[in-house]
Amino acid sequence: MKYYSTRDKSKITFDSAQVIKKGLAEDGGLFVPESMPEISKEEILALCEKNYPERAAYVLSKFLTDYSQEELLKDCEAAYCEGSFPGGAAPLKKVTDKLFSLELWHGPTAAFKDMALQIMPRLLSRALIKTGENNTALILVATSGDTGKAALEGYKDIERIKIMVFYPVDGVSKVQKLQMATQTGNNVQVCAIKGNFDDAQNGVKNIFSDAKAKDNLLKHSYILSSANSINWGRLAPQIVYYISAYCDLIKAGEITYGETVNVCVPTGNFGNIFAAYIAKMMGLPLNKLICASNANNVLTEFLQTGTYDRNRQFHVTMSPSMDILISSNLERLLYFSSSASETADYMADLKTTGKYTVSGAIKEKIDKNFVGYFASEEETANTLKKFYDEHHYLADTHTSVALSCAEKYMNEVNDGKKIIVASTASPYKFAADVYHAISRKDASADTGALDDLSALTGTEITLPLRNLAQRPIRFEQIIEADEMLNEVYKFM
Repeated sequence: MKYYSTRDKSKITFDSAQVIKKGLAEDGGLFVPESMPEISKEEILALCEKNYPERAAYVLSKFLTDYSQEELLKDCEAAYCEGSFPGGAAPLKKVTDKLFSLELWHGPTAAFKDMALQIMPRLLSRALIKTGENNTALILVATSGDTGKAALEGYKDIERIKIMVFYPVDGVSKVQKLQMATQTGNNVQVCAIKGNFDDAQNGVKNIFSDAKAKDNLLKHSYILSSANSINWGRLAPQIVYYISAYCDLIKAGEITYGETVNVCVPTGNFGNIFAAYIAKMMGLPLNKLICASNANNVLTEFLQTGTYDRNRQFHVTMSPSMDILISSNLERLLYFSSSASETADYMADLKTTGKYTVSGAIKEKIDKNFVGYFASEEETANTLKKFYDEHHYLADTHTSVALSCAEKYMNEVNDGKKIIVASTASPYKFAADVYHAISRKDASADTGALDDLSALTGTEITLPLRNLAQRPIRFEQIIEADEMLNEVYKFM
């Protein structure tokens, strides 16, 4: 399997190890596979009898063909072991007769990013060897909360790799900030910026596209790579859990093979739902992909109108990991719906004017697979309380956005199909807002209301978050967004 950039008309190809090492293409585009591997009925039914690491290794082998099956299975077994994912990775829980929660947050940082960022460092370490790379890989990460901690945890103390994370100082929850500020490891650095996630993401992208900066780093034996979902090595493992969820529905007797189901994903950067789209292109029997947004509903508007316009008010919400106005992975969808030339033009328009409008033909292709809804802050809180009160299901704020949008879809379309809802974080990562939504009272704890929520609901604090306030603070620096490159040099 070869890969090329979404913006490269000449289609210069790279192996998967090369694209995992590089992260972002030289022209600023994102890497995509040159063809889409298929997954058959026989393969799906065989995967039903496998455990999660075995399913992951099999699916990844279709995309990472320069990795051996033995290497992938070894890495998947290490990544998704009982010690990191107690009780198993990506369990599917029945919430109602039609709604099933795919809980992706049972890993070491209590967020769905663990599903990719426990395996990705292993893939990168092998990529450095496979490509004959002698320099140290510097991972730069922009995070709206969860990616940063998951990447830090996955890459800490890995030889020949350093990692630096930037996050918006007022754009993450108290728990998320504490998780990053207390991160251990000899090769890690964390820095808050004044601004929002888009400022952090643009700063990282600018460093990647700065030839002078890359030359300067290379002189000191460093190469750049990324742990964000712009990196194919981060996106590919996310395909696995949608295939796994479909297998679990079959095993539970909820569906038979061939019956299509809908998928609803809370998303800001479009990577998680794009992974579901890839699974569908492979042949997984999926119907509609429901894109769930919060008040920053730029994706909802795009899916409804065909116009992407980031020139709008930015909202700080109770679902901060979705507080994004520039959805990087949408570029990959544009590519699969058009061409490299058109994609490059749309991205140029986005950079210069902040907006673009796709053609009618492109929108028609997208409409066949995607539909967009959003939930206001009030709707998010009310949905969270409703599912706790009526269905005894405790969700975090992002999952509540998805549950709200899934219900809107069912009320509007009423196609009778079951819906897999991607549950992206433990409710304890956003305990203060979850507590307030259920009790209609403010929490008293300074540490993110972990104890308050536990006492209110009678549930245990998610294991990785226990005793968080007692851990020593290591990183407290706050900088301007235009100082990011200088901080990278200081870290080096």
